[in-house]
Amino acid sequence: MPSFLASALRPSSSGLLMPGRCCSSSLVSLRMLSESPDSPLYLQGIRLYRADLCGCDLTEANLSGATLRRADLHRAILTEANLTAADLTRADLTEATLRGAIMCGADLTGADLRGADLTDADMSWSRLVDADLTGAILSGVELAGADLSGAIIAAPND
Repeated sequence: MPSFLASALRPSSSGLLMPGRCCSSSLVSLRMLSESPDSPLYLQGIRLYRADLCGCDLTEANLSGATLRRADLHRAILTEANLTAADLTRADLTEATLRGAIMCGADLTGADLRGADLTDADMSWSRLVDADLTGAILSGVELAGADLSGAIIAAPND
């Protein structure tokens, strides 16, 4: 694991990596932990079960194959992030920014995507079973082969 990341993450009792108190209600950039602030974070295959990443800036991060089950990504910024084959089962992605994100083959079963901005995201072959996309911005989203069984796709209630 990169040295800059070790200080922000701590092992849990289950052996999975969990975040330290790196994010609060205000937008906090994880990029400040990087040795090179201009380069995207490389977190491929990381396991962050129930991680609190609320409001974190993960722009262009490589989270391909990551486990983010039940993670709190409320208002997180994942613009152009690579979430290919990531496990986001029951993750909270309410009001998250996922513009141009690559989510091919991602598992978003039961995920909460209410009010998320998915403009131009590639969600080909993703699993969105029972996901809630109420009020999500779906302009230009690629959903070829995606499983939307039981998904809620509706405008927000006024």
